Amino acid sequence: MHFRSISDLYRDVWAALGRLPHDIDIVVGIPRSGMLPASMIALARNLPLADIDGFAEGRILNAGHTRREGAEGRSGFAHALVIDDSCLTGTSMREARAKLAHLDCRLTFAAVYGPTRETTAVDFICARVPEPRVFEWNVLHHPLVSRACFDIDGVLCVDPTEAQNDDGARYLDFLQTATVLHRPRREIAMLVTSRLEKYRRPTEDWLARQGIRYRELRMLDLPDAETRRRLGAHASFKAGVYRESGQDLFVESELHQARDIARLSGKPVLSLQGPQMIVPSALNPRAIGHKLAPSRMRAKVGRAVARMLQSGQAVRS
Repeated sequence: MHFRSISDLYRDVWAALGRLPHDIDIVVGIPRSGMLPASMIALARNLPLADIDGFAEGRILNAGHTRREGAEGRSGFAHALVIDDSCLTGTSMREARAKLAHLDCRLTFAAVYGPTRETTAVDFICARVPEPRVFEWNVLHHPLVSRACFDIDGVLCVDPTEAQNDDGARYLDFLQTATVLHRPRREIAMLVTSRLEKYRRPTEDWLARQGIRYRELRMLDLPDAETRRRLGAHASFKAGVYRESGQDLFVESELHQARDIARLSGKPVLSLQGPQMIVPSALNPRAIGHKLAPSRMRAKVGRAVARMLQSGQAVRS
């Protein structure tokens, strides 16, 4: 799993600036993702900027005070750089060529990220990245979502504050009114959360109100938050479910927990804190040793509840 962040994009675009043709006099982005590198190059070279449909119709985007002198009101350009964030099948580039075929202008077609194999779809590639690859700017709407496990708090909605996380009335209010962070437009394969099973109904209601689609919701089956804290069950529970799920990616908010999930599952985890993709070795002996994590987790939970019952402690339902 090869991941590139917006910081990586900026670095790779900047590194390629010196290799781009020096007579380019306008930069044209292929919406939406292509507008990111197009804006970076236009700013670095102090060139006019356009989106592809606007450029096909003779329009450029407005510029600020540092706009290129003489660009305002200009209708003809000699050499345009047409760029997208990536190129795989070449479909977007073929469509771009067709849209601009009528222009009397030299066109150089480029992609920031291209395949490792040779391709005739583009004239210029900033960096070659093998498949499979995902990017920070579209990973939460990528087809991979349908083969991924997602955490909820910190990913789909904000985290509860310390005051809200009381395992009582304030927490229940948070579950019903939490501010949404991301709404993936594709159906998520699995939601895997350390929220307690007793909060399934308000969690499902919130997800339905937000229009977030998913196939399965797995929650931690413990009596209360105090037991969850004592067992430290967050990462081990998520890693166990993820390992047995057959899914290809886990999306987690916290970096330290993402590292634990990756280590215990032996599979890639994307932390939105950074963001950073954690890819453990396929031969990680500690991950292999946790192959039976879900059954061990269930046994551990069962023993803890049995001890509570034997000692006369109340178990909240």
